[in-house]
Amino acid sequence: MVLTRLDKEEKIIGKKLYDYQHGAIDKIFERINENPTEYNLLYQLPTGGGKTVIFSEIARRYIKKNKHKVLILTHRIELSKQTSNMLTEFGVNNKVIDSSVKEVTNEDKYSCFVAMVETLNNRIKEEKADLDDIGLVIVDEAHYNSFRKLFKHFEKCFILGVTATPLSSNINLPMHEIYKDLIVGEKITSLIEKGFLAQATTFSYNVNLSTLKIGANGDYTVKSSEELYTKSEMQSKLVAAYEATGKGKKTLIFNNGIHTSRHVYEVFKRAGYNVNYIDNTNTKEERKAVLSWFKNTPDAILTSVGILTTGFDEPTIESIIINRATKSLALYFQMIGRGSRVINDKKEFSVLDLGNNVSRFGLWTEDVDWQLIFKNPSYFLENLISDDEIERNFKYEMPDAVKAMFSKSTDFAFDVKKEYDEAVKSAQKSKVVLEKSIAQHAKICAENSEDVFDAHILSRELNDEIEYRIKQYSFCILKSSKNYLKWLEEDYKRQLRVKISMLFR
Repeated sequence: MVLTRLDKEEKIIGKKLYDYQHGAIDKIFERINENPTEYNLLYQLPTGGGKTVIFSEIARRYIKKNKHKVLILTHRIELSKQTSNMLTEFGVNNKVIDSSVKEVTNEDKYSCFVAMVETLNNRIKEEKADLDDIGLVIVDEAHYNSFRKLFKHFEKCFILGVTATPLSSNINLPMHEIYKDLIVGEKITSLIEKGFLAQATTFSYNVNLSTLKIGANGDYTVKSSEELYTKSEMQSKLVAAYEATGKGKKTLIFNNGIHTSRHVYEVFKRAGYNVNYIDNTNTKEERKAVLSWFKNTPDAILTSVGILTTGFDEPTIESIIINRATKSLALYFQMIGRGSRVINDKKEFSVLDLGNNVSRFGLWTEDVDWQLIFKNPSYFLENLISDDEIERNFKYEMPDAVKAMFSKSTDFAFDVKKEYDEAVKSAQKSKVVLEKSIAQHAKICAENSEDVFDAHILSRELNDEIEYRIKQYSFCILKSSKNYLKWLEEDYKRQLRVKISMLFR
């Protein structure tokens, strides 16, 4: 069966649902029947699992059985429109409450309202909202905390929150304080096996995040991210990663700042690639034109900031580049989820991580104990691997494209920690480790070059590995100040040039 996205496929087949969707709906209605009012339930399902389909069918059945109306809350206009269209396909007469609606009346012809959270909140404050006949409130993307302000107005209703990641966007407002229980849906691995999601091939590139700062929201600040990711070496690493793993693929890049995104646009444009950008400075018309271009351009690269993490579905995406670091598990899953849709022959996609996010959260397909995260989010957050630990545990692997330049060499292995331990045991100075490393690098450069000039040029391809070895050495000697690392790296490269020249005498 060919799928474009699970939600759209469900539109085509009418009201037929898959087994796991039937199972989820049955479990949810058990709770609704047992606790018809004043009960808050949370349901988790991965991005692409068809949660809009599920809660549209729940709305249809609820209205038919209980004779009360349903209110669906969203935080973005794109989600409101998608939800409204899906409800219509399920035969649910609905009305979208957005900024154009100045007064919310309890019209008999509508059995369901799809409301933008801020608009509805404003109309309630203005006393221009009549929603007394609501029995069920469904909260889409429930991990966002903007919805909580409305809950006090629907205390006699059954509230169903749906999310891919039951971890609050605000660490100080855990979800278990609002929702009484969590129902966990189908796993990502199961959805892949059944053909509903594409398989991800992940490539991780180690990034030194020591300059990043944590903001009040618990995530890395935009300012510190911009300072790191706009640097020329980071831009070069990004392009090299794209060329090594995703060249020619339709690619969506996520950044943590507009300046970074614009830098990314410029660097890819200068390199001759088909690239465009989108952020919150674009007009509605510009955004529509860019997304249309992206949809219809096979090798398109689109660099973005924030706005495409939810409410955006483009199943032709073949590669996701996370050009940022985040401590938000929800954001991590949302970004990768943009590439997970299946269509025609697309059964897999690439994920390029340039923020150590895979090391922090694990692979997108790994099992997650959502019940533990829901009940004890502090434990999860406090036990996230630190950036320093990620750096210590990182294992550099020379990219195939670089290794091909050293095809005449067979010995690439060099264990800094092992060499350091041996130096300590034999009472040698620690600098002997770097001397051995430099000798090995000089040797492979000489082996794969016709003359000293070629060897010096080839040595530049070792910059990432040199940086890695320097960091590992600094961990061994417990000395890792920024200035000291910079000096070590410069001295290493200087000695490497000397060593290479000596080998050609």
